[in-house]
Amino acid sequence: MGGFCALSCSGSDIVMELSVTDLAVGRGGIPLLAGLSFGLARGRALVLRGPNGSGKTTLLRTVAGLQLPMAGRVEVGEDSVAYAAHADGLKAALSVAENLRFWAAVFGQSGIDAALRAFDLEPLAERRAGQLSAGQKRRLGLARLVVTGRPLWVLDEPTVSLDAASVAQFGAAVRAHLGHGGAALIATHIDLGLEADVLDVTPYRAAADAMAATDEAFL
Repeated sequence: MGGFCALSCSGSDIVMELSVTDLAVGRGGIPLLAGLSFGLARGRALVLRGPNGSGKTTLLRTVAGLQLPMAGRVEVGEDSVAYAAHADGLKAALSVAENLRFWAAVFGQSGIDAALRAFDLEPLAERRAGQLSAGQKRRLGLARLVVTGRPLWVLDEPTVSLDAASVAQFGAAVRAHLGHGGAALIATHIDLGLEADVLDVTPYRAAADAMAATDEAFL
């Protein structure tokens, strides 16, 4: 299916941005998912599905390099991942434009105009981030992805606090990223209007009894 495979697909015309082999992930020593193998090609999106607490967040954090796998292998290019989760990562005292310039500099990039346009932030460019609404803060947090210059976007429930119009803007930003050869791994229950493959993690769940005692919001 498109750019998603179980690592059995091959061919010189397919360039993989991410390869996962026999991966097991967990939290606090408790295994959550095991036996995952998949690949994600450039220009493609893969949507993760599964019930709350099934391990989607832990999987994304592992792919992003924020924690080690319990078993298996994640292969991804060095400095290729841009990760966005529940926190927007904003500096309240800085303006919208200053926040984007800060993050662009962190990733060795320059220029923020495309990010401002993608999320309709141009009218808010000089407003301090601390004065934004929850939805505006979320749009600014997602706009950081555009200024990273990184090809693989790893996104955990990115549409939280967004209204329908902003969800559509985000979907358009992801499509533009894919159109330029990027890739996206997204945990979401929302239809983003993307041509994307879907991976349901439910069959890969492990230690269900142990998971019942953990905090589902961070799995």
